[in-house]
Amino acid sequence: MILFVCTGNTCRSPMAECIYKAITGKEAQSAGIAANPGMAASPNAVAVMKEKGYDLGHISRQVNNDMLDEADTVITLTVNHANLLKKAAPEFSEKIISLYEWAGKKGDVLDPYGGDINIYRACAEEIEELINEGQKIHG
Repeated sequence: MILFVCTGNTCRSPMAECIYKAITGKEAQSAGIAANPGMAASPNAVAVMKEKGYDLGHISRQVNNDMLDEADTVITLTVNHANLLKKAAPEFSEKIISLYEWAGKKGDVLDPYGGDINIYRACAEEIEELINEGQKIHG
């Protein structure tokens, strides 16, 4: 199982989870490093996923060691997220990687929080491209 991790678990990681499941048909979950548990996904994230034909029924969760332990791979949306998780839970370092690194590239998926619908669309497209690239490498 893949665990996607971002900051608040209301935009990037829920979209990544949703897109990954749609593309691969495989299990995925998401959580946030600084999530406020119980929050709905951002309305713009929900709208963009709906445009793609996906249902983003999501409630935010705070990442914890049980989630890290259960995941086969932990994919963060930025290198900083990966570094923070590796520092906080070094026993899981070998399975933590940023989405760009997982796709064989360098970079970060920038946070669309507070942006307009076009910012969210661009973010979702970036995530989808990276997941497709990563799938070519990791299957």
